[in-house]
Amino acid sequence: MEAVTTNGDYGIIEWFEYVAENAGLVQTETLRRILKENYGVEYLKKWLGEIKNIDEMEASALESLYTTLVPLASHADLEPYIQRIADGDPSPLLTQQPITTLSLSSGTTEGRQKYVPFTRHSSKTTLQIFRLAAAYRSRVYPIREGGRILEFIYSSKQFKTKGGLAAGTATTHYFASEEFKIKQEQTKSFTCSPEEVISSGDYKQSTYCHLLLGLFFSHQVEFIASTFAYSIVQAFRSFEEMWEEICNDIREGTLSPRITIPRIRKVVLDIISPNPCLAMRIEAKCEDLEGLDWFGLVPKLWPNAKYVYSIMTGSMQPYLKKLRHYAGYLPLVSADYGSTESWIGVNLDASFAPEDVTFAVIPTFSYFEFIPLYKQNQYFSSATDDFIEGDPIPLSQVKVGQQYEIVLTTFTGLYRCRLGDVVEVAAFYKGTPKLNFTCRRKLILTVNIDKNTEKDLQLVVEKGSQILSKKTRAELVDFTSHANVANQPGHYVIYWEIKGEVEERVLAECCNEMDVSFVDHGYVVSRKISAIGPLELCIVERGTFKKILDHFIGNGAAMSQFKTPRCTSNQGLLRILNVCTIKRVHSTAYC
Repeated sequence: MEAVTTNGDYGIIEWFEYVAENAGLVQTETLRRILKENYGVEYLKKWLGEIKNIDEMEASALESLYTTLVPLASHADLEPYIQRIADGDPSPLLTQQPITTLSLSSGTTEGRQKYVPFTRHSSKTTLQIFRLAAAYRSRVYPIREGGRILEFIYSSKQFKTKGGLAAGTATTHYFASEEFKIKQEQTKSFTCSPEEVISSGDYKQSTYCHLLLGLFFSHQVEFIASTFAYSIVQAFRSFEEMWEEICNDIREGTLSPRITIPRIRKVVLDIISPNPCLAMRIEAKCEDLEGLDWFGLVPKLWPNAKYVYSIMTGSMQPYLKKLRHYAGYLPLVSADYGSTESWIGVNLDASFAPEDVTFAVIPTFSYFEFIPLYKQNQYFSSATDDFIEGDPIPLSQVKVGQQYEIVLTTFTGLYRCRLGDVVEVAAFYKGTPKLNFTCRRKLILTVNIDKNTEKDLQLVVEKGSQILSKKTRAELVDFTSHANVANQPGHYVIYWEIKGEVEERVLAECCNEMDVSFVDHGYVVSRKISAIGPLELCIVERGTFKKILDHFIGNGAAMSQFKTPRCTSNQGLLRILNVCTIKRVHSTAYC
């Protein structure tokens, strides 16, 4: 098989080079297209009235009129309109084209899923960014035409809203779309698992079959992928426990009784056949890997794999250490930057480590604005935020080194909608900015005048886990936190799941290190005067975070969009965490 270098690759790269070079102009024309397509909808009429000459207006004048008259909005501002659509209101509320499908956000941050309009445009842009990213990746890591991808991807069950609209996660809609099939044909890479496995609705059965089929086609696999890094780590942790069962299925051409869904059993058994030689080779490799604590699992079991590909930024960064352990010498390539609302940027630099990756904004996908963010004076107290905002500016005016919150106007009916993501402009690619994702804007830990974000928490946990790595053979499996204000003074609680044995003195050292690693001035001052109590480290039993995953899946979340909440006030989660806590340690850092 030859490495993929198609005219399609060249064509889509050439297209992106053009729109990137002319990003400012392309953005104003994108806004014009959005307003022209959705002229007269109820939401826009409320702010813009009757504009009949959109085509004739100068681009900059239209942009100025739009950003002056239409206010910044949150999802809560648009939610009444989306709810009316969900309930069956046929009038043009947000878009002129009828919306027949709604996407669900992950809901793992705030515990509540949100509806977001999903249209054919959503699937088309997904196909476009996947093709574009694949074209740039193939320049660095060429893959064989007709090869396979071991993809840990999962659809959730769709349901009907009161008004009869199909609702489900954006990934569910995409995997069921024609564009998903087109993507495989155009990138010349085919997933190992058939649609029945992807859409089973039972992530445990799907994971088993993904692994089984990935090993059955092991010499054809060109790379390993998932939506989020968490899914790959979760799958390989499961593989450590059930590899012998999978090998037996490969040897005998059978399927484990743990697979109970008839349509999955049929389709998988139609694919596999007895292969004792392959099973014997995999068993020998797994026995070796057990002695290495599964280091280098990916290249050992999939010898032709070129890289591991997934979203690895933001809340996925804590899984990079374990993912690198499994990947061995293979590179980790970060997937592109987007949200349920819109795709935003593409990773043009496949050779960059996930920690260094940037995303070049694709100026045709949505109309982007950027709210400049400035850190507040350390003595200034705010219960709701940690930034002072500037006025929103268009993409063409952003500056390198400045942090911004992204604002979206989309073809799917979101107008000047604040995304809540904090990004920093790292550089420009021609005329379009390359963004570093910094964090979600919302504060997750605060009990007094302290203000700590998800990024702050990640850095603190990393400091604590470094002590764990240096002084023990144990590893941190996962973590979350809670701002406990039930008693005064309030204090932070950090929950750790650990694999391996750790002495209490080492846990105490980890706890103290995390307490002093929160550098927010409000936190430090409050700890010194005992306005915030000592940090509490709770060790939970093995399998606790799988119970949290099952809790979310049971409440309608999809495995493909699951992110461990890094801070929670959800009472259901707190019950699981507290019931599973086997050890508590309190910081003595400020005593």
